[in-house]
Amino acid sequence: MTSVSSSTSSTSTTSSSTSSASSVTTTGTSTSTSIDWSALITAAVDAKLTQATTISTTITNNEAKVTAYQTLQTDLSTLSSGLSSLATSVVNSLATNVFATRSASISSTGDVSASSALSMSVSNGAATGDHTMTISQIATAQKVVGTAQSSESTALGYTGTFSLGLGSGSTASVSVTSTMSLQDIVDAINAQTSTTNVQASIVQVSSGSYEMVLSGTEDAADIAYSSTSGDDILNELGVTDSSGSFSDVLQTSQAAEFTLDGISMTRDTNDITDVLTGVTFDLLQATTSGSTLNISIGTDTSQITSALTTFVTNYNAYRDAVIAQQATDSDGTASSSAVLFGDGTMRDITSQLENALNNTVGGLTMADLGLSFNDKNELELDTSTLSTILSTNLSGVTTLLSAQTTTSSSQLSVVNTGTSPQSFTLDVAVDSSGNLTSASVGGDSSLFTVSGSTIIGNAGTAYAGMAFTYSGTTSQSITVTSTSGLATQLYQIAKNASSSTGSLQTLITNLTDRDNDLQQKVDDIQSAASAYQTQLEAQYAKYQSAIESANNTLTYLKALLNSSSSS
Repeated sequence: MTSVSSSTSSTSTTSSSTSSASSVTTTGTSTSTSIDWSALITAAVDAKLTQATTISTTITNNEAKVTAYQTLQTDLSTLSSGLSSLATSVVNSLATNVFATRSASISSTGDVSASSALSMSVSNGAATGDHTMTISQIATAQKVVGTAQSSESTALGYTGTFSLGLGSGSTASVSVTSTMSLQDIVDAINAQTSTTNVQASIVQVSSGSYEMVLSGTEDAADIAYSSTSGDDILNELGVTDSSGSFSDVLQTSQAAEFTLDGISMTRDTNDITDVLTGVTFDLLQATTSGSTLNISIGTDTSQITSALTTFVTNYNAYRDAVIAQQATDSDGTASSSAVLFGDGTMRDITSQLENALNNTVGGLTMADLGLSFNDKNELELDTSTLSTILSTNLSGVTTLLSAQTTTSSSQLSVVNTGTSPQSFTLDVAVDSSGNLTSASVGGDSSLFTVSGSTIIGNAGTAYAGMAFTYSGTTSQSITVTSTSGLATQLYQIAKNASSSTGSLQTLITNLTDRDNDLQQKVDDIQSAASAYQTQLEAQYAKYQSAIESANNTLTYLKALLNSSSSS
């Protein structure tokens, strides 16, 4: 009984185990290779990186704005630079504005060619006006010649030393040996020209006939010669006679003689620089009797035209940049490239420039210059209109465009108005000897530097660029009045907006700083995501290992159960 019972029990157990083994074989078990672990990790990490992607998009948008602001900044800087020559109009030898540039014309009456008789150059700030000139004689240097020599290269056999010079100037000794030819003597003389101001040359008169010529390099002075030892070299060459005088004077030395506005003058040179300040006359030939040279010095208006043309080009470059930032798509929404669409700072700067252009100064407007807006609010210049007003009302153009500064005292002269002219009361102080000691505004003497009789506005103050000279000998308060023309106003707007402390730079700096902060966040998120990926890879590796281990165990159990079932 017991044996049967045990057999029955054993049979029952075997049947149950066989049934379980069949279930495992039929259902199957997942392995680690059937799971895309990489996709799981990527999905999890990407979820962490979503915020970084959003922030990176913001950074990219900010960078596009920075680039656009920098373009405006560059265009405005170019605009202000081009306007600097129109913004001031003080006339002196140091002035670089277009109103100080000068041009000169020469015409003639009578039987003389103006261009053959005179040339001239005029510096900035020279006084304008008309003058007349006659030239009695031009300055010349003495030129002498010797007698014919049969060769320029054969040794002459002379030995001696002589002294050579020009007028009362420096002299030098020239030594000649018996082996020296005519060319050698010429070379020896020219080696001393920087000291003597006498130059030698050889003229070939005909075949086998050579003559030495001595010329002074400065006008209105005679050549001075003396034999000091040995052979009398220049006498041997026929340049001097037995008395020591020059045998053949080709050209005598003489001073220039001329009249300017009826005043007779004499100079030892034909390059006249000391008659009219800033004007150089180059006398070329004498004028005939009854002939007159007519000289006219005026403002070089072509420079004004050129500066205004440059201004129009520069303004339109800025305006085109603004237009590009106002572009819309066909549905009326802002274009993707218009990253500054509706930007308040850009709009404010543009409005300031347009308002300045529409101002009236001295009763004139930009229309009087031939300037107008087209349908894009770009500028156009009618050069014909400009040419007319430059020839008929130059002073009006100067006032319309540039800064003007006047003083209430003739003893305070304006040297420079600067590009940011101010109106104020200047208190000048002098010592008991009448020497200028200080200049102040509202009791503040740190605004100006005094040097001799010059008063200069200090850099970093509102008076920077302004300069005056004071000829008085007593302390006094002087009213300084300044006005700003269109070019001055435009210059200040463009310069302020494009400066390193201007509104555009502030926006650029703020966006750059913001991007730096955002980039740090991106870096932090990416760093955390990288660490998270490492963590997941380690964690999932454990999962894979556990699954592989479970699968191995299952395989073993299945084999064991199958073995038991078979028996």
